[in-house]
Amino acid sequence: MKFAKLKKLGKSIKYARKAKGLSQEDLAELIDRSRNYIGMLERAEINIPILTLFEIANKLEIDIKDLF
Repeated sequence: MKFAKLKKLGKSIKYARKAKGLSQEDLAELIDRSRNYIGMLERAEINIPILTLFEIANKLEIDIKDLF
């Protein structure tokens, strides 16, 4: 169950990123992380720290609740 929620979050990040016309590399640069890190988040391979989640939402210009 918890992995399903993590996968949903990853898909939401990917959808929001693409809606802004950003590549994984673009988003990675905006939040000072690697492209590989963004890919791992989107594929739900790693947990996302809450501060990173806020940072992603901020850079994508969306409310954090929209990722859930």
